Amino acid sequence: MNIYRVQGPRGPGCGGCLIILLLFALLTGGTRGLVNLFGALVFSGALGFLLLVGLFYLWGYWISQQIDNYQKSQTESHNRFVELLVGILMKIAAQDGEVTKEEIQTINNFFRYHLGYSQVQMAWVKEMIKAARQSTTPLEALLAEFRHSSTINTRLILVELIYQMIHTRQPVAEQALRQARDIARFLGLSEYELRSIEGKYQFYGQSGGSSRISERERALAVLGLAEGASEEEIKQAYRALSMQYHPDKVQHLGAEFQRVAEAKMKEINAAYDYLKKHGN
Repeated sequence: MNIYRVQGPRGPGCGGCLIILLLFALLTGGTRGLVNLFGALVFSGALGFLLLVGLFYLWGYWISQQIDNYQKSQTESHNRFVELLVGILMKIAAQDGEVTKEEIQTINNFFRYHLGYSQVQMAWVKEMIKAARQSTTPLEALLAEFRHSSTINTRLILVELIYQMIHTRQPVAEQALRQARDIARFLGLSEYELRSIEGKYQFYGQSGGSSRISERERALAVLGLAEGASEEEIKQAYRALSMQYHPDKVQHLGAEFQRVAEAKMKEINAAYDYLKKHGN
């Protein structure tokens, strides 16, 4: 079967139509006809441009109103927590003088996929990212306010996000790891809690990625334990992390952060169940 089709003669394209229109205006109205035609084209183009500008302005105004309504529907502690979260992450991303697309994407993905933010909420996050880039408030001041106004479970969320973000660059710079550890200790995380977070990312950047580690290694990392941990140590780790990540402890921050805590609890439960089932 012949798969090629013979195409018939094509009509004039947009350029051809314009030439025909110009010739028609010249023949019917002379020079004045051309002037009138150009005036009509310019007017219609300007009108279309103004309509686009107007629609863009109306869309921006509607979004800003929706953001304002959303903020008013939330508690002050919720709004300030999110602002501090974004501000701290942006300051850390800018430490080397450049904020990469991957780092911005990590922040956006957390709010879009982990918290299930809507288009309006994501517009709010983007506004905060823009404001954080322009802010001159030092990282130390933001961290001090965060430590003063947050509980240990919300600090755990922040530190895990920091580790997630610094691992977007491979290999991870030792300076970035030291800073993440210093921040975790400044926020009051114990070495045990820090190991639990850091353990999830210790295999990143290796050939094959995190999928190379065994289920046992993954479970131990989630609980902040090393190979050889006793049954009693596993139980203690599970109890301590279960208390820290209990969803009720982030109730004041809204349903979205409760979902984050619930996801973490599922991860902790799965790790404990695996180790309990398979033993040492």
